[in-house]
Amino acid sequence: MKPVFSFPRVSVLALILAGSACGGSGDLIGPIQPDCVTQACAAVISSDITTNRTLDSDTTYTLSGFIHVANGATLTIEAGTKIVGKFDVPGSSLFILPGARINAVGTAAKPIVFTSEKSSGRQAGDWGGLIIIGNGVINKTGTPIIEGTGNSSANPQVTYGGGTNNADNSGTLSYVRVEFAGYATAADQELNSFTFAAVGSGTQMSFLQSLYGLDDAFEWFGGAADARNLVSYESGDDHFDISEGFIGRLQFIIAFQSIVPTARPAAGGASGDPQGIENDNCDGAACSAGRNSLPRNDPLVANFTLVGTGTGVVDATSGGIGMMLRRGTAGSYVNGIVARWPRAAISLRDAETVAQATAGTLVLKNIYVVQTGPTFQAQSGSTVQGSVDLAANNIEVTGGTTTAASVFTALPATPGTAADLDWSMAAGAAPRTGGTGAFTGALATKAGASVSGTSYRGAADPAGAKWWAGWTNYARN
Repeated sequence: MKPVFSFPRVSVLALILAGSACGGSGDLIGPIQPDCVTQACAAVISSDITTNRTLDSDTTYTLSGFIHVANGATLTIEAGTKIVGKFDVPGSSLFILPGARINAVGTAAKPIVFTSEKSSGRQAGDWGGLIIIGNGVINKTGTPIIEGTGNSSANPQVTYGGGTNNADNSGTLSYVRVEFAGYATAADQELNSFTFAAVGSGTQMSFLQSLYGLDDAFEWFGGAADARNLVSYESGDDHFDISEGFIGRLQFIIAFQSIVPTARPAAGGASGDPQGIENDNCDGAACSAGRNSLPRNDPLVANFTLVGTGTGVVDATSGGIGMMLRRGTAGSYVNGIVARWPRAAISLRDAETVAQATAGTLVLKNIYVVQTGPTFQAQSGSTVQGSVDLAANNIEVTGGTTTAASVFTALPATPGTAADLDWSMAAGAAPRTGGTGAFTGALATKAGASVSGTSYRGAADPAGAKWWAGWTNYARN
């Protein structure tokens, strides 16, 4: 805590001119509480950040409106800082624009938390989200608009694309939670909890959680940023959505879905068809070569645990799929667990996607499937299952009475009842073994030094520390 000075009979304007005991270095960006001894410090951020700023952990910051960190500016956020989105200002959110940086480095004991302004009764869509835009490469032409922007004078268009630097650096995120985000600025125009648009590999991201977002929890549009140790809890749409030429690497990721979140009133509804992973190469008029646009969407996703709702919760005609791979995507998906998705474990859609599977550029290896609908969902009028040889790709399918809950140390058998979750695998659970081991060949080349093969499947090392413990939150409201 910085020294606090007394200013008897001094106007608010004078306080601002004189400085404040809290609110961050040079952080005169809104009303500031002058007494940080008897009350918690508070500051409102209501205008764009155009120079370097530091947000201190002794202050709660309120985002009021669409806040942009401009090219050349760095926003530093101390461990333990709380940032809330103003509930009665539509879409309050934080945008890190191309050329700007965010350095938000928390710890397991002091995570950085972005959440709803409300203390109780919080709901998906209470505020906007965290959006990072880099100078990386996408496979669409022009400059697409970030969904949820551009529909009012208070919410100007924010675009991405046109960059050529997949090594671009947008900063560091570590031990960061985003809660109750995803405000819908218009019909079918929701913001995500985390959006990474054309973000380059110079950006460091680890230990991130999305909780109760209205739209996707994590979404990547192109770029090459690696990320690890990600948790998505109760998403309004997809947990991990990857498209438009993303070539980054993800390892140790968890998705948990037991209900469809209730959206805040007038915010638009959640999609009702959340998937664990949804991957598209490209779709739409702006694609440079249709579903075969380059660079092709080609992520490496390793050590994933995707747990769905079971039957009777989501619309089984449109959602409830563990892994949706479509529209020409490639990618390598290894050492995973896909559990309790009612419609299917894996869906390979579109001829362009099947072509990647048969060519060996869409790889599914060492995946454990339990308590799902069919392992593979067929395309209408075709036999996609025959395009991927289960035995050759080490996809193990359990049957009989095995349940998802029996695989983990703490996973309620009844959806919607989880107060705490322990992703450690139960004694004797099959995924404790059966991983790839050390990567070889093309997979080793793709992984580089960023991702290592494991002898187990899923996001939890049976012999390792519980990396999600202490900093994640499983609150319902």
